[in-house]
Amino acid sequence: MTVMARWLIVAALLSSTVALLSQVPDGGGAPHVRVGFERPDGTHAIQSIPLETYVARVLVAEAAPQSPPAALEALAIAIRTYAIVNRNRHNSEGFDVCDTTHCQVIRIASTATERAANATAGLVLTRNGVPVPIYYSASCGGYTEVPSAVWPGSDDPPYLPAQPDDACEGAPAWTANVSAADLTKAFRTAGLRGERLREMTIAARDGSGRVSKLRIDGFVPDQISGQDLRMMIARTLGPLVVKSAAFEMERRHDNVRDVYHLEGHGYGHGVGMCVIGSVNLASRGQTAAQILNRYYPGLDIVSLGGTPIVTTPPTAARPSAVVAVAAPSGISVLMPDGDDGERSTIETFAARARDELASQLGVPAPPRLVIRLHPSTQSFEQATGQPWFTSGSVVAGAMHLLPPAVLRDRGLLERTIRRELVHVMVDEALADRPAWVREGAALYFAGARAESPEAEPAFGPRPRPSCPDDVELLQPVSAGALSNAYTQALACFARQLRNGRSWKDVK
Repeated sequence: MTVMARWLIVAALLSSTVALLSQVPDGGGAPHVRVGFERPDGTHAIQSIPLETYVARVLVAEAAPQSPPAALEALAIAIRTYAIVNRNRHNSEGFDVCDTTHCQVIRIASTATERAANATAGLVLTRNGVPVPIYYSASCGGYTEVPSAVWPGSDDPPYLPAQPDDACEGAPAWTANVSAADLTKAFRTAGLRGERLREMTIAARDGSGRVSKLRIDGFVPDQISGQDLRMMIARTLGPLVVKSAAFEMERRHDNVRDVYHLEGHGYGHGVGMCVIGSVNLASRGQTAAQILNRYYPGLDIVSLGGTPIVTTPPTAARPSAVVAVAAPSGISVLMPDGDDGERSTIETFAARARDELASQLGVPAPPRLVIRLHPSTQSFEQATGQPWFTSGSVVAGAMHLLPPAVLRDRGLLERTIRRELVHVMVDEALADRPAWVREGAALYFAGARAESPEAEPAFGPRPRPSCPDDVELLQPVSAGALSNAYTQALACFARQLRNGRSWKDVK
């Protein structure tokens, strides 16, 4: 391939990315972002805002006060990249992004943020010429985090590593005192089952030093992650109590009540660029490009300004169309409007995976199959009754999946298709078994790797692994809880296969 051909391909990819943003004809065809501003009743007021105005307004909310110009410019590029990559996040509701922490917070722009947005106008972070999913947080606390530690099942691309960050300097340090009664309320509000918290201890940490597993005696499930704890407490006590998953913990008793004393550092999930770290780097004289290269190694800063932009009038709120195409393989793939280009690739992969799995399982391949990739996470949840973090579900024989862009960004598209194919082929035969048998089979034959078995004890049989209850798999309370249940289901299923049982005999 010639150099000119490569540049033409990159230009086409960038052009199609920008064209999928909301556009309006005024202002010379400048790209716009449809923002959903949340009302008190939960509905949204939709406003189309020029992309660079949007970047300047988000900068006010997300940047540290008195940030040097280089730090503002680095964050402006990250904000713009996030907006473009997440352009369809709320498509089913008629807008691109919301105005809360679910997307990016938006406020009234200042002179400094307008200057930073204009100085970086059109610049985005790309890999192989295409904008990629990136994240940033207020403070990594001295060590950045990988996505999968925050959002279980996510891909960990090389440009979002867990690495020490001396620029952050561990700020901010924080403490919190949370009573056992308040923790009990938080857990029950989140849907955990139990009457009261008897004991909470740190069971494991990940490579960044954050709490990856907490044992909570008195509740089912009895394990959650540090990120789960942070989110659960935020719902009942507010987001400023437990600021991050990087903490030490001590149980104390003040003669009246049990209190858990936490001492931590950092603020937010810690993935990607550390805003406080970027401020310190800019103060030391580093440029926006140097800051971005530090936090997103291997990505390129590319201008979208020279690519063609297709302008279309803003549309009222409407659900995305879904294109259904039946293929000779007998597989009908229903795609969101705008993603139809992936249909043949998904159909080919699904047909090959179906035939491979049928051979492995010793069952006939389903002659007809419907795979529906939803236009939004909300559409998926409404159709399946399952939370978005389940990624896929089978309803009335049809496979329902999250939007293809979401699954690809998390590195889960092919794995989720295989998992749901197994469900289609085995669920009827295993209908009278506990849910962990069906889920364990789906995970096992989809290619998930079970944890290595423990060493044989000196005397007596190896203890049987704890298998999750049906409610932990069918009604998960959080992404972390579901990840734990999946791990247990897979271990239980794999153990019986190692002992010589056929998948049809696991129970």
